[in-house]
Amino acid sequence: MSKFGELIETRVPVLLDFYAEWDEACKGMHPVLRDVAAALGDKARVIKIDIEKNKELADALRVKGLPTLMIYKNGEMKWRQSGEQDANTLIGLVKEFV
Repeated sequence: MSKFGELIETRVPVLLDFYAEWDEACKGMHPVLRDVAAALGDKARVIKIDIEKNKELADALRVKGLPTLMIYKNGEMKWRQSGEQDANTLIGLVKEFV
């Protein structure tokens, strides 16, 4: 969990994608998140977290639906939603916290 603290304690926004390899909706989000990361460049970070390998973290954050997306800045959760999102929506949301 201490590594998670290091990930989210940044001045740039961090978009977290909690996913599972077996989930079709999560697979559909891969190219979307690539586009978001490319569009934002160094203004934000996009980090994918496999819930199968990080069960304790997923449980602590009460991740139920997949994919679950969260935006953190300065260690504080700013936004959270489960389900697929399009690239433009995510880019706009992250830019609010840049």
